[in-house]
Amino acid sequence: MNHLKETALRVLVIGGGGREHALVWKLKSSPRVNTIFAAPGNGGTAEIAENLDIDPTDFPRLLEAVNSNNIDLVVVGPEGPLAAGIVDEFQSHVIPIFGPSQAAAQLESSKSFARDLMEKYAIPCAKGKSFTNYIEAKHYLSLQKLPLVVKADGLAAGKGVSVCSTLIEAEAALANIMEAKIFGGAGSKVVIEECLVGQEMSYLAFTDGKTFSPMPPACDYKRVYDGNQGPNTGGMGAYSPPPFFDQKLAALIDSKVMQPIVRALDAEGIDYRGVIYAGLMLTADGPKVLEFNARFGDPETQVILPQLKTDLVDIMLRVIDGSLDKLKIEWQRKACVAVVIASGGYPEDYKKGLPIRGLEYVDPDANIFHAGTKIVDGQLVTSGGRVMSVAACGDNFNDARGKVYYNAAKINFDGAHYRRDIALFRV
Repeated sequence: MNHLKETALRVLVIGGGGREHALVWKLKSSPRVNTIFAAPGNGGTAEIAENLDIDPTDFPRLLEAVNSNNIDLVVVGPEGPLAAGIVDEFQSHVIPIFGPSQAAAQLESSKSFARDLMEKYAIPCAKGKSFTNYIEAKHYLSLQKLPLVVKADGLAAGKGVSVCSTLIEAEAALANIMEAKIFGGAGSKVVIEECLVGQEMSYLAFTDGKTFSPMPPACDYKRVYDGNQGPNTGGMGAYSPPPFFDQKLAALIDSKVMQPIVRALDAEGIDYRGVIYAGLMLTADGPKVLEFNARFGDPETQVILPQLKTDLVDIMLRVIDGSLDKLKIEWQRKACVAVVIASGGYPEDYKKGLPIRGLEYVDPDANIFHAGTKIVDGQLVTSGGRVMSVAACGDNFNDARGKVYYNAAKINFDGAHYRRDIALFRV
C-alpha cells in the first residue's frame, strides 16, 4: 500500500464546482481524514473544509499550499488542470495525487486522440473523421448524411459539441469553431461524426492502469428546460442507476469498452490512473462511445458518490499505487436523484451576487452540493450559472424525486430556476 500514514490525513481537493463539493463531502466522511482543503472551493465547501483562494491551474501556488499545509493527498476535480499536466508536476515533487497524467488526460483533452485510439483498438464509436483544414472539413460535411455532430477537438467547457440537423447548421458550427475561433485553440482541429441515436448514459470506473472497477452508471440532462428543450448546459440534473441497466448490459460495456480502453492505453505506454468516464450511446447495434472524460462527471458525481460504501480514500490510494485489484469496492442499492438550481438566464448571461435563502429549512436526508456560490460579508450569494444541486437517495426513484423537489422548493434566490422532469419516468 501507499506509504501514507493510516489516519489524520490532510487532503486537498482542487476545483470549485458541485463535483468538488461532493468529493470534499465524501472524503470528509472518511475516518482516515483529519483536515480537508479546497482550492478554490465554494460557499458549500467553506462549511466543511478550508478554502484556498488559488486557481486550479496555478501550479506554483498550489505546490506552495501543499507544502505549507502539510497536505498528504491531492485530488483533482476538473479537466483543465489535468490537461495542463498537474499530475506530472506534482509527481515530480513526490506528492501523492489522484488523477491521470497529461498524456493520459488526452483521452478527454483531444477528441481526435480518443477517436484514433478507439479505431486502432476496435472500440465501438461513431463513424467520423478529424480535420485541421477548414476547406477540407467543409467539403467533407457536404458529402455526409444528416444529422451530423461537429466537435471542437480540445476542451471547450462542455460547449464544443454541436448536433446539426441541416447542412447550414453544420457549416455554421464548423465556421464558428475553425474560423471564428469561439473556443480558441481547442478548435484548431475538429472531429465530424455521424449522429448516434439511442439512450445516453455515463459509465465511470476507477482504474490503476491495469484493472478497473465500475461505478453505478448515471444519466444526466444537458438541455436547460423541461422536455429537453433549450440550449445545452453543463448538466441540469442526473439520476443513478438507470432502471434499464442490468448485469448483461454491464458485462457488455465492460468487455467492449472499458477493458479495451484500459488495455489500449497500457499498450500505448500510457500509465492511466484515476477515473475513466465513458459517455455512451446505447444504440440498436449496442453501446458506442460518444466521448471519454478523464475525471468524475458533474452532475453525475452528485448521484454516484452517495451510493459508495467503501472508503473513497482507500480507493484513491489503491489507484495511485497500482493495487486496485486488492480492494473490493462496495455500493449501496439505492435510487439517487440530483436537480441543479440555476441562475436566471443560464446558460446565457446571468446576474451574480444574489443572496441565497432557505438552506436552513432543507431536510437532513437531502444533500446540497454547491457550485456557483461564495460567501461575501457573511452572506451566501450566487457566483455562477449552476448555483447548486439538491440530491437525495431513496428506495425507489419516486421516493428520491420527492425528497429532492420538496427541498429544492425551499431554496430561493432572484431568478432561480430548475427542471421539473429529472428522473420522471415509470419504474
